[in-house]
Amino acid sequence: MWQLLYENLEQTVAVILFGIGFSILLLQRNLIRKIIGLNIMDTAVYLFLASMGYISGKKAPIVVDGVTSAEAYINPIPAGLVLTGIVVSVSFTAIMLALTVRLYRRYHTLDMDEIAMLARGEDG
Repeated sequence: MWQLLYENLEQTVAVILFGIGFSILLLQRNLIRKIIGLNIMDTAVYLFLASMGYISGKKAPIVVDGVTSAEAYINPIPAGLVLTGIVVSVSFTAIMLALTVRLYRRYHTLDMDEIAMLARGEDG
């Protein structure tokens, strides 16, 4: 069993990171910590995609020395997905941080339970 985990070390680390990020997202009440947990989960997904896209012994898809056979190169789609995901993740993180700043300015706390209680108090 340990041999299998060692052979798939990148995927194992990605699953562990995803679990850490998911538990932070579920168990923490602080909004900043939740955003950090979400970023850890994003990183785990990018690590998993990048590790699945890499094939040992093959080169990046740049034609060099006249080699045009597709079997000589790795698939560039996972790398493109990772780059696109990183851009989306940074944008989403920026929006979430901006909303967190707005919530803090209004309620003077970053605790989700306190914000929910204060928001219910304003409605009634």
